[in-house]
Amino acid sequence: MSANADALLEKIRALPAERQAEIEDFVDFISARLRECTLAQTAAAASAPAFAAIWNNPADDIYDAL
Repeated sequence: MSANADALLEKIRALPAERQAEIEDFVDFISARLRECTLAQTAAAASAPAFAAIWNNPADDIYDAL
């Protein structure tokens, strides 16, 4: 483990149990947000080829300039 991680763990261990629970909830929240963001980016990347034919056509070229 890195020195930063060790220092962070020591700080967390020094807190009361209630505060440690808050930190755990916050870490869970950040992890969930990261998973949601990754899922959205993956879905967008997967759907881009399917929509390419619809989005990229001469009839809609005028909208590209907007």
